[in-house]
Amino acid sequence: MDTWIIVLIVIVVVVLLFIVALYNSLVRLNMRVKEAWSDIGVQLKRRADLLGNLVDTVKASAKFEQSTIENVTKARTGLTEAIDGKATPAQVAKAENALTKVIGGLNFEAYPQLKTTENYGKLMDEISDTEDKIQASRRFYNNGVMSLNVKIKTFPNNIFAGILGYKEREMFEPEQREDLEKGHDASKSTVNFEE
Repeated sequence: MDTWIIVLIVIVVVVLLFIVALYNSLVRLNMRVKEAWSDIGVQLKRRADLLGNLVDTVKASAKFEQSTIENVTKARTGLTEAIDGKATPAQVAKAENALTKVIGGLNFEAYPQLKTTENYGKLMDEISDTEDKIQASRRFYNNGVMSLNVKIKTFPNNIFAGILGYKEREMFEPEQREDLEKGHDASKSTVNFEE
């Protein structure tokens, strides 16, 4: 056998092994990103459900204007539909920002009777816990997206990643909380339940 044929066969085998290894690592990273996105969806849905329960509790305990309740319900529905509709991270972030703006503008401290409502305190604690879980899920997702995107963009992976059907993924970046909070963020309420 000619030496050039052996060299050519070795090169082809090395390239094929590289492609297989790249494909497998892209599949692993992509699955990690999908799992992380699913976690975000679960936490955002939980938050939306808790906020719905909070609105029901507030409605029963305080005389909120009907338009306020309708705005919260509309924003909550928009977020749930975005998650269920397989929206992009940017679309989900926009829906989440809309809900945060509505809730952030509510002034629960104006209703002292809420301090005596046990459900309100429990809901606020759960909402705060869920906010922490959303942030953790977002960091995990964005870390996975960054790893996947770096893998796709680096040379020579960028040549083969496109051929294998892998594209860069979008980060999940909600707006800055300071820009969203007009008054009090419901998850960070300063209502004191100890009194």
